[in-house]
Amino acid sequence: MSARVDPVWETSYAAGHRQLYPWDAVVSFVFRYAPKERARENVRILEVGCGTGSNLWFAAREGFAVCGIDGSPSAIAYARERFARDGLIGDFRVATFDDLPFDDDSFDLALDRAALSCVGHAAGRTAVAEVARVLRSGGFFFFNPYSERHGSAAAGTPGADGLVENIARGSLIGAGGISFYGRDDVERALPAPWRIRILEHMERSDLLDGNNLVHAEWRIVAEKEASA
Repeated sequence: MSARVDPVWETSYAAGHRQLYPWDAVVSFVFRYAPKERARENVRILEVGCGTGSNLWFAAREGFAVCGIDGSPSAIAYARERFARDGLIGDFRVATFDDLPFDDDSFDLALDRAALSCVGHAAGRTAVAEVARVLRSGGFFFFNPYSERHGSAAAGTPGADGLVENIARGSLIGAGGISFYGRDDVERALPAPWRIRILEHMERSDLLDGNNLVHAEWRIVAEKEASA
């Protein structure tokens, strides 16, 4: 299955879509799991589906070494421009999730802030295996897919590899094909060498909306364990 995201994202970024500030869950993850025994400039962080680099912008400002990949050339171009303007160092590349252009065992932390929900389940599992390849033993992965309880999950048409297409309701209208995860899907995506350390399911409801729309996501921290 293809690990290329829907071209709607390149269209959006080329038209000027920007995410400028980091997600709070990412900030918490980085500060909690970054190795404390090494200087920050020697701690390497990778984000898959980094978009315009907002999460890595925060991490670079805190002194970490950061790398990001995205399928959108426009998003990567903006991330590079912003880092240069702010005097920050970051390695940004156009790439797909299933073929990360990095050496084995080269990162301490890896991030996915719902980017892997933009490909199907089989493609997502392949991408998570790539993350395991480039992450060092003892490194941690923040995996943040959308939940099957999300209000948009039943508001589209079934597509290939578990994607929901043409979403017509909820917060994911216009996001292209999206895969939604149940607990079984999460666990299938994280076989050995992963060990799940945190498994949280988050829901919030818009009670002022007549349809009582629900946003639901998983927040998972997985550790790459050493080979036997």
